[in-house]
Amino acid sequence: MSETVPLKPASSKKANKPPEIKKEILLKAYQLMCTAQRMAELYDENKEICSRYVHSTSRGHEAIQLAASMQLKAFDYVSPYYRDESMLLGMGIQPYELMMQLMAKADDPFSGGRTYYSHPSLSRDGFPTIPHQSSATGMQAIPATGMAHGIAYLESQQLLEGKEKPIVLCSLGDGSVTEGEVSEAMQMAVLKQLPIVYLVQDNDWGISATGKEMRTMDAYEFVAGFKGMERMRVNGSDFVDSYLGLAKAITHVRNRKGPILVHAKCPLLGHHTSGVRREWYRGKQDLELHGKDDPLPILGDYLLKNGQTKATLNKLKKEALESVKRDYEYALSSPGPSVESFDTHEFAPTHVTEEKGERHPQGAEKVVMVDAALHAVDDILKQNTHALFYGQDVGGTLGGVFREAATLAQKYGDHRVFNTPIQEAYIIGSTAGMSAVGAKAIVEIQFADYVWPGINQLVEELSKSCYLSKGKFPIQSLIRIPIGAYGGGGPYHSGSVESTLLNIRGIKVVYPSNAADIKGLMKAAFYDPNPVVMLEHKGLYWSKVPGTSGAKTYEPGEDYIIPLGKARIALGAGQQQVEAGQSVSVITYGMGVHWAQNAAKDFEGRVEILDLRTLNPYDWEAIASQVKKHNRVLILTEEPLLNSFAESLAGRIARECFEFLDAPVQALGAANLPAVPLNVDLEKQMLPSADKVKTKLQDLFDY
Repeated sequence: MSETVPLKPASSKKANKPPEIKKEILLKAYQLMCTAQRMAELYDENKEICSRYVHSTSRGHEAIQLAASMQLKAFDYVSPYYRDESMLLGMGIQPYELMMQLMAKADDPFSGGRTYYSHPSLSRDGFPTIPHQSSATGMQAIPATGMAHGIAYLESQQLLEGKEKPIVLCSLGDGSVTEGEVSEAMQMAVLKQLPIVYLVQDNDWGISATGKEMRTMDAYEFVAGFKGMERMRVNGSDFVDSYLGLAKAITHVRNRKGPILVHAKCPLLGHHTSGVRREWYRGKQDLELHGKDDPLPILGDYLLKNGQTKATLNKLKKEALESVKRDYEYALSSPGPSVESFDTHEFAPTHVTEEKGERHPQGAEKVVMVDAALHAVDDILKQNTHALFYGQDVGGTLGGVFREAATLAQKYGDHRVFNTPIQEAYIIGSTAGMSAVGAKAIVEIQFADYVWPGINQLVEELSKSCYLSKGKFPIQSLIRIPIGAYGGGGPYHSGSVESTLLNIRGIKVVYPSNAADIKGLMKAAFYDPNPVVMLEHKGLYWSKVPGTSGAKTYEPGEDYIIPLGKARIALGAGQQQVEAGQSVSVITYGMGVHWAQNAAKDFEGRVEILDLRTLNPYDWEAIASQVKKHNRVLILTEEPLLNSFAESLAGRIARECFEFLDAPVQALGAANLPAVPLNVDLEKQMLPSADKVKTKLQDLFDY
């Protein structure tokens, strides 16, 4: 199982003692190799149809892929990569189903025509589960490891049904192992000894770059540095060697002996993709060299040497060719997707649609925002055994750098509340895997300024899953992010990032301004079946920043919950001033609510403040109602104003509510600078304030 105990290839075994692989498995593998070969040929023969959308085939990789898939159980989880069509065939996916995806047909079982060939998402009885993933050049390692992490957590809490021991198979091309996110995944796999097999298929090519150009070591050599990771080499061209090796690897993981990497050397017999054809960058000598390791004749020769006849093999090949021809004609004649359905499944529906519970219970005491958030997470963990909470420094005795998780690790144990390495990509991306196996993750990025390493996972894995799987794999993920300036935090701890997040479709973004709201919104965010980012202003956590005492509220009851997407009037204007046309609406969120409230003291009864609370989806109905009611609007944000959410919202109001406006829509935000300066006087100069809001309000009243 390691370099010191290398696996001997099956070809070295004596002919009179063949390996213990059932004849039915060997013959099925041969037929499926014939199927995969003919599919690739057919796609090339019909380029005008089959290359309309870019695709890749498994030619050269069939042996290792079939050896893996034919040993998986229905309760296992798989993360294939884009060349793994033979792996899908080995699981039982039919050629016509793959062809439906190739041609982007309505009955593509994975996405209904929304995503590329061999990008599966499968939730089907009797098959391993394949959650949606991106194009998988390394990024899939984190969600896949998150699945293994979720399985380990559920097992630790005795929450898995039955006696089965599920594993995760994560398939990677060798070139992708150089991605930093792969290292993050493997670091966590060995740290937690997770039940995952990393299968690395090495054909010595990236696209047009060779292995020698890209790396000084292959994946087998690379993982020697991950203490606790077992490793194995197999001949990926030889089905027997691959099958026997993977049998050992899978048994190792199923017996919970830790993660393992299996390195399989394979030839690349097809193109990189239909869009980057082999003749464009590979010479005759290279193609001939790779052709010597074609898995199909290697398995055919093995079968002939071990009792099978040419007639049997010819029969299997004929059946494969006929099935491919029949399936191709069926797929070709099938209808495309209805264009009316193009915008379905952006989000999975949530059952939290009404505000419920007591916002101000009898006898309640006032609580600061950070404690209300802590109590909300405590309630969630207490009521939901599938819930867990992790991130940098949230576990142990510290309980977060803002004490926002204080006491939780001691109360629930380090299986449920724990520290992670400094791995923002893993923290975010692992929640996709957690969700797929039924664990419900709450995670934290320590500061908004640190979110950028995790954006790749948020964009490519979390945000697209529900839409591209046509609703099969929404990702339940609650991501807490402390945000905003709080007096001398400096350029790497004070940033506002909401506009960047709001440009990511398929995620929800919440931004509370007070203790009651953060508690009610935290509950709704957790129970929402979609990815939710909870932005929590550091300057409001303790109400220590001057002018933020309003963030401290009476603590709601344990059953209090606020639906996402519903704004709230934080300060009402007087009826007399509204009727006289002497009122203004300030539409804002987060710290902006408190700047506006302090500014409004100079305009008694004339300012109404709408606290959006949720930025995606936002409450357009409430916004439009404010415009019609007051006819003057100020949009207030802490972000630099240029190209921001606030400017976008101001533009929509001007466009859709123009007839109701008595003055141009005004917007106020921070100065358009790349960072918040450390010096508190410079910080104040950059950011909005109550005084700056007063000036804008007066301008609107004077218009």
